[in-house]
Formats: sequence, structure tokens, C-alpha cells
Amino acid sequence: MSAFPHTVTSAAERRLAERSSATLRGGRNLGRAMDDIHPFHVNTPLLESLYLSKRAGTTVYMKMDNAQPSGSFKIRGIGLLCQKAAGSGSKGFVCSSGGNAGLATAYVARKLNLPATIIVPSSTSDAMAQKLRDHGASVRVFGKVWDDANQEAHRLAETEGLTFVPPFDHPLVWQGHASIVRELKASMPSKPGAVVVAVGGGGLLCGVVEGLKEVGWGDVPIVAMETKGANCLNAAVTAGKVVTLPDITSEAKCLGALTVCKQAFDVTAEGNIISEVVTDQEALKALELFVDEERVLVELACGAALAAIYSGVIQRLQSQARLPCLLGPLVVIVCGGSSISLAQLSQLKDKLRG
Repeated sequence: MSAFPHTVTSAAERRLAERSSATLRGGRNLGRAMDDIHPFHVNTPLLESLYLSKRAGTTVYMKMDNAQPSGSFKIRGIGLLCQKAAGSGSKGFVCSSGGNAGLATAYVARKLNLPATIIVPSSTSDAMAQKLRDHGASVRVFGKVWDDANQEAHRLAETEGLTFVPPFDHPLVWQGHASIVRELKASMPSKPGAVVVAVGGGGLLCGVVEGLKEVGWGDVPIVAMETKGANCLNAAVTAGKVVTLPDITSEAKCLGALTVCKQAFDVTAEGNIISEVVTDQEALKALELFVDEERVLVELACGAALAAIYSGVIQRLQSQARLPCLLGPLVVIVCGGSSISLAQLSQLKDKLRG
């Protein structure tokens, strides 16, 4: 069985797949994937939060990946994949994205002096589309949801010989995201009691799982947060198999994959991943409180992770004995996101609260 769940559609992708598969078969340390290149992502701050710690009843650290050059964690994995593809002779990239994966692709392509085409669904805001163009990317609107745009991106990669950049479903993307945990290992005084992540298609979750295993923290629980109406992982966990949502009804559009990647579903069987769902309203409340307390504005998708604390999910899991009552340091991955502004925040409040 191939190590690559996505379809390889161009000669450059085939060469990239062969190199990446060889690395995985060789069983080398994930960190070695970056040894021969200088990454585009930065080592982001790990900040202790007094306010979140008071709410959670334990020390809370914020991994501030909103400070990445492209605005979110996505540049970690996508940067690694694009660099490997460029080294294999890619003539350009095509990515399907509601925003953040596209921004990461556009940023890296600009740095590599390669063209990028970003296929976005119609739910993508005009502001996000303009940000993509500002990075020099060509933007095409196709379909209603990300899955529609993804099909078009695959077609374009095949017909124009471009490298398809999957937003979340690729081993190199997971390897890049695993760098978050390596940074945590280097910065934290002790092993975390749990890690909180937001889940869209599952790429960040896969990367965190791989990173935890790599540094010897494989027993650390992960709280995987989604919003209702974009909860493809939770739906799969409930059904006991990968399922496809009928539609994306959440306003957290950057969590808007109808189907979670199989790798993300498979790792939930290991027993230390807790899947939780909050409402858009809870994610919005978390976003607002985070602005007030930490003076940082993040998008609604990131609010899903923050709601684990602000909406009492962590405390409920402790009361249910799904997390220890005496919980060690809690890490929240502040995944960031560029689909937010004061105007967009106001629109969200009007839409979700009437």
C-alpha cells in the first residue's frame, strides 16, 4: 500500500512521492526530513497564560503559531512539501484551500520564485482571496465547499503538470507539523499533561501525534476540537469509520473538510485522542475572550481549540475521568489563521447572535 493517500498527478509529484516513501520506509527520525533545507517556518513563542491557567486550574501554555509568516501553522508542513517538490523539479504548485493552506503555499511559492494557483470554494471571503493575490498567487473560485475545490485542483495538477499541494493529507505535511512538538520539547520544563488542537482535515492532529511519538511523549493525551457542522473527525469516531458530512454548516470555514483524512481517523484508535465538538457560538465566545485577555485576534477555527478551556471542556473531561484531575501543564496550539479581521469579527457576531 502506498504511503501517499492522495493521487500523484504529475512527474514532479511522482519523484517527490518516491523520495518521501523511501524516507518513511527507512524509518528515519522525522526531524531529519528538514536536515538538508532551511525551513520557511519560524520557531514560535511558547507563552504561559495567567488567565487561561486560572480557568483551567493548571498551568496553560500557548504555542503561538499565529505568529508564522503566513499567519498559521500550515506553513510548517506545506513549506516542507513545497521545498522537497521544488528540489524534484516542480514547475509550480496548485493547492485547494479555503485560506490558510493556500496562503502558506502562495508564500512559499513566492520565496521559491515558482507560480502558485489556489483553488478556493465560493465560501471564501473576498479579503482572503485578495491576500492570496497579494502573495502573487492566481486565485480561482470553484464549488461550494473545499471538497469541490480539491477535485478541481487535482484536475488542474494533471492537465497543467503542476505539483498538487494537499492542505492536510500527506506524510510530508505531517512531518512538517511535527516540528511544533520538537519546539515544545526544547522549551517546556516538563512533559505536558495534554495538548489541545483544532481539527479540520486532520493534518495538524497527525503532525502532533507524530511529533509526540518522536520526542518520547507518545502517552500525552490530545484533545481534538471541532465545531458542530464541521466535525468530520468526531462523526468518524462516532461511526467507527471514515464518513463524509452532507455539508459544512459551521461558520468556521477553515475547518470545512467534509471527510477527515484516514490517517487522522486511524490515530484515534490509539486511545489517547479525545474528540470533542463545540458550537460556533462557543468558539466565537472563546475568540472574544482571547482578544480581551491575551490581546490576540484569531479566526473562528482557532476559537474551537480555545473553547476547550473557555467553555469548560477540559474540566468536564476531568470530571468524567477522561483526563486526570491533577493535570500537568496544558498546551493549546494557537493555530492562528488569516480569515479574521475586526470587520469579519463583527459580521460573525451579527450572524451567530442575530
